[in-house]
Amino acid sequence: MGKLSATAVKAAKRPGRLGDGDGLFLIVQPGGGKSWMCRVQKNGHRRDFGLGSASKVSLATARERAREIRSWVELGLDPIFERRKAEGIPTFRQAAARVIAAHSKTWRNEKHGKQWHQTLEAYVFPQIGDLQVHEITGPMIRNLLSDIWLAKPETARRVRQRIGTVLDWAYASGYRENEAPMRAITKGLPRQPRKDGHFAAMAYSKVPSFIMKLTARESFSRLALRFAILTAARSGEIRGAVWEEFDLDAKIWTIPAARMKAEREHVIPLSLPTLVILERCKELRIGSRSLVFPGARGDAPMSDMTLTKLLREMKESVTVHGFRSAFRDWVSEETLYPGEIAEAALAHRVRDKTEAAYRRGSLLEKRRKLMDEWGDYCQNVDKNYPMSDS
Repeated sequence: MGKLSATAVKAAKRPGRLGDGDGLFLIVQPGGGKSWMCRVQKNGHRRDFGLGSASKVSLATARERAREIRSWVELGLDPIFERRKAEGIPTFRQAAARVIAAHSKTWRNEKHGKQWHQTLEAYVFPQIGDLQVHEITGPMIRNLLSDIWLAKPETARRVRQRIGTVLDWAYASGYRENEAPMRAITKGLPRQPRKDGHFAAMAYSKVPSFIMKLTARESFSRLALRFAILTAARSGEIRGAVWEEFDLDAKIWTIPAARMKAEREHVIPLSLPTLVILERCKELRIGSRSLVFPGARGDAPMSDMTLTKLLREMKESVTVHGFRSAFRDWVSEETLYPGEIAEAALAHRVRDKTEAAYRRGSLLEKRRKLMDEWGDYCQNVDKNYPMSDS
């Protein structure tokens, strides 16, 4: 028989802890709130488990829950996990939905969420989507990854990472007794073919003639690609550019931190060729639309494939990002500007603390001279490069 009674529980007012026996306690808070707590000790380890509010859980129910917890501990089971099982463990599909909802608050755009949904729907849900998260084993994960591990290595790595994230959440939430053995799973798969990790780039000597080819016709995609080359900016930074970011009198483009890969504001000096492009975009602007390089729908940015499609139509195998490499190579081989100026122009993160301190300023005026010279270089045509347009 316990030490407490229903009447004593109701009458308890003084803040503190009242013991019922066998590790069951009534906790009275300074504000008057009351709750149940079960304390269990085994092998020198002590754990406390909340059993709910005393206003909703009766003394008899609290005693029953405490007995259940003590039994689980004696049997070597995790009470939190067992309680989750009793409440209903989610399927992988349900767990993934919760993880996506939680992570979406930190994603900078909707693209990440769409990628999560697409990869899980295509490669994961058909095999383990309807299994409860505690039933999913290492071999199951390895089997579904093995179907795409060599055929689609980059996709497979992303799928592996996303499965691991969902199962980490399940473990941390008490729905799995053990973490998923993602490292062991990777060890059990064949070695993927190595890639050099570089984006296909055009030789900088070919860039002036390529820009001339771009000017043979006019479209927002061609204007955007020319602007990307001349500013050495990333595709997403170009496609998302809005007029409010530009100060044409000061000849600068300020990209806010929220749109930068490094999550740090970046200022780009505008050369004469880039100002010419912006003036043309102003002439083509419809109403008060904010995008400098609007997509087909006008009020929405062009897709990330638009510029890639343009390159393919022009029979070029390079990538948009590769033009940043062409700019970097040109700085190294054709100018006397130090590397930190080029890195600042590319908005690269600096890992070395000493160099980062040296580059704490924006180096704006030095970069302005650099971008002017790059603009001048890009106006010169390499006559050895084929000029026929496609």
